[in-house]
Amino acid sequence: MTIKAVCVLQGEPVKGTVYFEQTEGSNTVKVSGQVSGLQKGLHGFHVHEFGDNTNGCTSAGAHFNPLGKDHGGPNDSVRHVGDLGKLLIYFSFFLYLFHIYIKNLFIFLIFQVHADPDDLGQGGHELSKTTGNAGARLACGVIGITK
Repeated sequence: MTIKAVCVLQGEPVKGTVYFEQTEGSNTVKVSGQVSGLQKGLHGFHVHEFGDNTNGCTSAGAHFNPLGKDHGGPNDSVRHVGDLGKLLIYFSFFLYLFHIYIKNLFIFLIFQVHADPDDLGQGGHELSKTTGNAGARLACGVIGITK
């Protein structure tokens, strides 16, 4: 059985669609999608703790971090579960350390794209260990189950 989820990103002018797919029994999740309206270069993207966009992207709260760890990169052992790294306009990758969350907790949270690259917790800035110093929230959307 395959578990699938989707997120439609809404911002101005940033928009896009992100797909999540996991085969039951697998320890990875395939993440793919396309985002338009971004300035050239890398942008941080994360899953945030609340599936609430009643006040735009700001009501989504902090990064999804049920294990209480510092911010890091998507393949680091010390990272928020919601830390997904950096993206370009088109992307497709496999994500480890997050497979249990797509089934149980990850759905109905907010996915966000940020203005700047994520420093993966290594930048030395005061925000590096909490947000990756990724800048403003440009677009967001609720992650939901799809067929």
